[in-house]
Amino acid sequence: MSTSLFRATPVARSALRAASAVKPAATFVRGKATLPDLQYDYGALEPYISSKIMELHHSKHHQTYVNGLNSALTTIVEAESKGDFTKAASVAPLLNFHGGGHLNHTLFWENLAPASREGGGSPDGALGKAITTEFGSFESFVKQMNAALAGIQGSGWAWLAKDKAANGKLALITRANQDPVTGNYVPLLGIDAWEHAYYLQYENRKAEYFDAIWNVINWKTVAKRFEA
Repeated sequence: MSTSLFRATPVARSALRAASAVKPAATFVRGKATLPDLQYDYGALEPYISSKIMELHHSKHHQTYVNGLNSALTTIVEAESKGDFTKAASVAPLLNFHGGGHLNHTLFWENLAPASREGGGSPDGALGKAITTEFGSFESFVKQMNAALAGIQGSGWAWLAKDKAANGKLALITRANQDPVTGNYVPLLGIDAWEHAYYLQYENRKAEYFDAIWNVINWKTVAKRFEA
């Protein structure tokens, strides 16, 4: 996925840093966030994730976060031009929510691949060894990740992350709503626990969705982030 540079006014940049809403994975064109193209068709992840869910999730839900992020950025720029820094600062929650939503979903799409191509299985190499070291085995890691997902109250995400402050040690973390992974943690693999990610197909059986999604995880992408 190509990434273009994002340029904004000083106030917008400060607000973005405060809200941690910009990371290299997201796409921006001339200062505007854009919906990233998928590297597979909407139906390519079936039967694990239905075509209808993928279409709505990507073209509607993710697009809403893109629109909200751009609206927040516009408000910041307009407030700066009027010297209304209180107004600019007040947009930070929207910037965090919509910017986080854009970033989280951009990473999420890259985490997935059709089972007939690079999806599923288990990681090998340095990532595979790190998972075994930290969690005991790949199977144990999956169980712990699923337990973290099941424990999310309301909407949120579970992430496999690399802790830069601990020499790259792996960690399982959760985030509420669309809060992005920030600070010393580098997001490697995120699973969306919002209802819009599964309800049309799995209804209230979200544990089945948590089990099924491992069949379409793109471990090559996760490994590249780990080794970066």
